[in-house]
Amino acid sequence: MKQSLKPGIAHMLRYTVPESKTVPHLYSESDIIRDMPPVFATGFMIGLMEWACVEALRDHLEPGEGSVGTLVNVSHSAATPIGMAVEVTARCVEVDGRRLLFEVIARDEAEVIGQGTHGRYVVDWSRFNQRVAEKAGRGK
Repeated sequence: MKQSLKPGIAHMLRYTVPESKTVPHLYSESDIIRDMPPVFATGFMIGLMEWACVEALRDHLEPGEGSVGTLVNVSHSAATPIGMAVEVTARCVEVDGRRLLFEVIARDEAEVIGQGTHGRYVVDWSRFNQRVAEKAGRGK
């Protein structure tokens, strides 16, 4: 991690909701989910919040480092239709060693649709990938 990784770093991401990011597409294996209204899915909103956080970190990590999500504590308070833009702002509010905490807020063109906190942890990708490979080997 670079010295520049401090509370206050932020990023704003703007995204237009396509049909593929609506509730029926989240787990299309489920007939119940497939039959739900085609609005921006909570799971995809959380993914967009994570994306904004990793973009905020982009210039503050060393080569070979990345971050993984560790905590999601967000509300999803309003539906967003296909074709509407969503703007997510992520701001780092805490750095505790490699543990990071972000405040996140999502707004569509009409209102706030979600907000809360998201935790991330800075990792060395080679060590992380090695641990995942070892775990995958145990599961066979």
